[in-house]
Amino acid sequence: MLYAIISEDVENSLPLRMPVRPAHLTRVEALKAEGRLVIAGPHPAIDSNDPGDAGFTGSLIIAEFQSLEAARAWADEDPYVKAGVYRSVTVKPFKQVLP
Repeated sequence: MLYAIISEDVENSLPLRMPVRPAHLTRVEALKAEGRLVIAGPHPAIDSNDPGDAGFTGSLIIAEFQSLEAARAWADEDPYVKAGVYRSVTVKPFKQVLP
């Protein structure tokens, strides 16, 4: 089943994000390589694809996991969680209707 991992950043998270970004992306790339990733990316803090120093306010990952517990366990191991980037992480089932 698909699950949405919706993360909200702490204020001024960019300095916390950047050092662990490669490790975060490696985990997301592994989901992609396994054919389990639907979509992933951050929420820019301003109306721009390149927010620069404004940074990001959170992230969204939609991917396939065996269970809600497995999705939560995967999310809990994210380098951004361990680095204190995220203020909160919500994991919930997702039903893709389109496309």
